[in-house]
Amino acid sequence: MVFDDSDDDSSQQQQQPGNGTSSVDQGVSARLAALGDPLPRLVAFDLDYTLWPLWVDTHVSGPLKRRGENINKVHDVHGQPLSFFPHVPAILLHLRKKGVVVAAASRTSAPTVARQALNGLVLFDDEEPAAAVPTPRRSQTTTQRKTVKAMSLFNHLEIYPGSKLTHFQSIKANTGVPYDEMVFFDDESRNAEVGNRLGVHFHLVGHEGLDVNAFETAVRQWRAKRKAREPGQNSNPADELLR
Repeated sequence: MVFDDSDDDSSQQQQQPGNGTSSVDQGVSARLAALGDPLPRLVAFDLDYTLWPLWVDTHVSGPLKRRGENINKVHDVHGQPLSFFPHVPAILLHLRKKGVVVAAASRTSAPTVARQALNGLVLFDDEEPAAAVPTPRRSQTTTQRKTVKAMSLFNHLEIYPGSKLTHFQSIKANTGVPYDEMVFFDDESRNAEVGNRLGVHFHLVGHEGLDVNAFETAVRQWRAKRKAREPGQNSNPADELLR
């Protein structure tokens, strides 16, 4: 289904002293910028053990909720926390900045809980400049950093039990993006069928989840495939002489 987040407040503001930018986020963002173009028109992600380090249908119990001003963290009814893997926020924000369609494709049996996680996880939106805000003491200022709900960074959701083939057939039908312009990250090798049968570029991540190394590798592999499809790239030199 196509997700409409028009009712969500994705432009919340949070005050923090200084800029508070994580050196990890800065390093990831720099590498993503250096990766350059082209990027796939659509990037899809599994959720469990790809974007976060647990199964939402077994390791947590809904509802999942944000506590206070927590960034990149929600808790279940027993206090169990859930957060994205460290590099995931910067990757999602980069894809939005570059205009790439972002999809979730998960066969979880707890789709409601998965959506609660995406709705509850709030990230610093460091693609937007922080504004200096005066404090009551004139000699001090704080910076006001924009935040964004993770859910608002996804254009399309396929979160329900079943085949990943079905997920991607729906993604293609709703977005119009060809399979060979898609990259999919997943931690289960059985889901490579989307590559073997549909032509989506599949990248297997380990249980350590998605990181910038995996993202760079997948994009470069996709670029190589794309280049190989260009006219003349697969031609036999002897055949060229006969033309």
